[in-house]
Amino acid sequence: MLLVHKHQMASSLMCGLITRCGDHKPPKMTKKSSFSPVTTVSNAKAYDFSPSKSYHEVFIAAREKFTQEISFRSKDKDISLAKTLLYISAEDESFIAYNHEMDAHSFQSERNDTSVLSDSRDWGCIEAMPMAGKKIDDWLLELDNIAKEVKAELISRDIGCHLVEVLEAVNKVLFESLGFKRSPVVDSQCSYLHSVLCSKYGSAILLSIIYIEICQRLNLTIVGSRVGEDFLIWPKTGNLEELFKVNSGHSLFGIVNGRCVEDPKSMAFDLTCNSLPGLDIATNRDIIGIYLANLIRLHWKRASRMNHGLMLTSPLRPVHDDNEKWSKNNGSSMPLLRPQDLRLAIMASERLLILQPHNWALRRDHGMMLYYSRDFGKAVQELSICMAFAPEEEAEVLEPFVEKLHLLQLESSWKSREHIGQLMVP
Repeated sequence: MLLVHKHQMASSLMCGLITRCGDHKPPKMTKKSSFSPVTTVSNAKAYDFSPSKSYHEVFIAAREKFTQEISFRSKDKDISLAKTLLYISAEDESFIAYNHEMDAHSFQSERNDTSVLSDSRDWGCIEAMPMAGKKIDDWLLELDNIAKEVKAELISRDIGCHLVEVLEAVNKVLFESLGFKRSPVVDSQCSYLHSVLCSKYGSAILLSIIYIEICQRLNLTIVGSRVGEDFLIWPKTGNLEELFKVNSGHSLFGIVNGRCVEDPKSMAFDLTCNSLPGLDIATNRDIIGIYLANLIRLHWKRASRMNHGLMLTSPLRPVHDDNEKWSKNNGSSMPLLRPQDLRLAIMASERLLILQPHNWALRRDHGMMLYYSRDFGKAVQELSICMAFAPEEEAEVLEPFVEKLHLLQLESSWKSREHIGQLMVP
């Protein structure tokens, strides 16, 4: 039988999961580690070109530091949301920069233009990598400076540190003086911390994270919770009534959380000072997980833009049809996706799996993304692990798909070997 029993699989595969759990160290990464972006660029050797090793080093270091930040902190409150998100930015930026350099070199080769120099940079380490013109420490300093502006605003008013006054000062600096705004349309430019700090235009979850980070520097604890499709934040206080008092047409709770609080279609519209304590408070790990889930959806949407309505689980539906239909849907006629965005979605999914290694639905989606990227071997592996943790009815849906996918993998492997053999015939 192709697939082992799910309970046997669970015990045998746990060894592979250990490195993704918070209490264990990740495998040591060396300069010889494979650089994932290479797999998205075809015929790289044909150009006899090797981009700066800085991309490779930053790519590996960023993932390693992300893992260290969210896994090795004994207390959740010690996790830095800002650092973690900047490590995510650094990894994705190094991947995109790598692809840009490969594309530029390809363009030069086609034109036989040797006068255009490569734009590679020898950064030396992740701390030296520029993102929108600034390094990681510079972006952290940007948050420090915003907090200093809030303190200056409080001093100028000649007031104390009453909760409401501090919140009003934060709101004035962030949303009036600096002009931070929520973006109605989520794209890559408003989905990375450094980009939002630069443009002042960001997604709701990122503006919430910035708000949390600023208040943390003011010794004010901000908590948050997911409410429907929204993530809401508020100060940790015993006097929540102050947050809901309407002043000049808005409450502090509304100013902090945006228009969703005033939208009757939103679940946040019905919240009061009495219902707020009943919400589940998100940990820092939860907040990072919500951010990564949003990032996966963003990049998957961009990757599948030309295949409107395509879902990750769509290929699971025709598995029970005849083999001819399976071959048609899973061979050369597979939907073509944008490779860079698909790879960015996979990278975000890998990070989220570090946070949630036993989330079977997440692992299923991760396996399906690998399937779409035609990495059938890894897709079989991930979906097989998923079956070990999934409910029985879900595992029954996945099993025939994984079996046929395994056959497709073998077929692709044999075709590749035959092709190589033909090339070697004199």
